[in-house]
Amino acid sequence: MIKRLDELEPGDGGVVVNLVGSGPLLRRLVDMGLVIGTRVKVLRRSPLGDPVEFEVRGYNLSLRKEEARHVFVEVE
Repeated sequence: MIKRLDELEPGDGGVVVNLVGSGPLLRRLVDMGLVIGTRVKVLRRSPLGDPVEFEVRGYNLSLRKEEARHVFVEVE
């Protein structure tokens, strides 16, 4: 099942299958390691739900919901 990264709950994970967007946002996501085929796991959300912390390529990455909305993953 394919979901947006911002729709996943803590403990969920998947593999990046698509990035939507253009310009500086897309470049920033790619620079942070979110490329097609990368495994991503949701670690936790802040108390108000934004930002969300993910494990990507062995490090922790925090993204705002608006940024995570542009990444699609195949849920495992």
